[in-house]
Amino acid sequence: MIIRSPFLRTVRLGISSLLLHKLRAFLTTLGVLFGVASVIAMLAVGEGASESAQEQIRQLGSQNVILRSVKPPEDQQSNQDVRVLAYGLTDSDRLRIEYTYPGVRSVIPVMQVPEEVRKGTRVCRPRVLCTRSDYRDATGRVIYEGRFLSELDESLEEPACVLSYEVARHLFPFSSPVGETIRIGGEYLEVVGVVLPRGPVGQVSIDSSTEVGGDIFLPLSAGRRMFGTTQVKMRSGSRDITEVELHEIIVDVRNAADVPMIADACRAMLDREHNDKDWEVIVPLELLLRAEETKRIFNIVLGSIAGISLLVGGIGIMNVMLATVTERTREIGIRRALGAKRKDIVIQFLVETTVLSGCGGVAGVALGLIIPAIVEATADMPTIVTPQAPALAFGISVGIGVIFGLYPAWRAANMDPVEALRHE
Repeated sequence: MIIRSPFLRTVRLGISSLLLHKLRAFLTTLGVLFGVASVIAMLAVGEGASESAQEQIRQLGSQNVILRSVKPPEDQQSNQDVRVLAYGLTDSDRLRIEYTYPGVRSVIPVMQVPEEVRKGTRVCRPRVLCTRSDYRDATGRVIYEGRFLSELDESLEEPACVLSYEVARHLFPFSSPVGETIRIGGEYLEVVGVVLPRGPVGQVSIDSSTEVGGDIFLPLSAGRRMFGTTQVKMRSGSRDITEVELHEIIVDVRNAADVPMIADACRAMLDREHNDKDWEVIVPLELLLRAEETKRIFNIVLGSIAGISLLVGGIGIMNVMLATVTERTREIGIRRALGAKRKDIVIQFLVETTVLSGCGGVAGVALGLIIPAIVEATADMPTIVTPQAPALAFGISVGIGVIFGLYPAWRAANMDPVEALRHE
């Protein structure tokens, strides 16, 4: 096929020149290839880790303010045979919040019971949470089977419980748990429902280990009747007796804009009513905003580190092209003598550098998409490749080819044709 356009003829000449030295061209593209792949892979790992952290924060509820009981450190310094400590949040705190702040939708009490859970020979130690029916709405837990706790369960102190999917699959690996009975400590409770896990269902284990995540929910009234609020621990001839009315209070705020104000009001109230610092306030919305800011900084740092390898690849291209210009000095002189203009020489060498960086960019994008999949499959680490990452990495690689090819192209175009023809 005859190419009549001078521009297309120059492009074809540039590509043909690269094909004369295939190995050198391939080795030159490797720097760009690994640079592009590292940019995509590192951003994917950073995005995955950040999204995982943000998802955990979102699961706490962006419109919630969470108050938690904290054991005072002074208790650990006592050397008495019997150590008694009452600390943490109380029902009075809950009622005070519920009836004082109009922007609050509900105030949900949570008491945690440190008891072992059994079904036959299968044993586990999940979090046993005594709470109310509105806990599910405030935390966004989704019913998988059966139902959640009801107001009737609370008022009748029913020995009913709801299992998270992790616990249900551990205790009942081959059957439905709804309607079955499990033992928590020394008490027997009927399973009335199962809620979905926080993470992907496929990651839930069914082995016989006692180290099983997840939760069990039962009515607060029934939990207090069965287990009370006092816990006794025996160790080294001494007894630790602790009494905690509530381990957690979830304040469900109607409007997300009011969350910071409600959080500050809760801090002021607890600071006023509690002599000891036996509480903490967690605001998921604030944590989420901080996580997003951290994500931006993290991505900039990772992208900069990976971008250095792209820069090194660009320097490699410039180095090779400068050597190529020296090798082809006589060819450049002949072309100029036959009527080629400076812009034709510039285009020829820019085409070569752009093709080198473009091919390296395409291969780097392919490798950059494969690496996150391998990392996720082998290291159980979440990775997310955003659509912008491959496009950005490829665009930068082509831009680097053009930028680092400008000087060699300019040097070739500005050679004296007479001197170039004399070059041996």
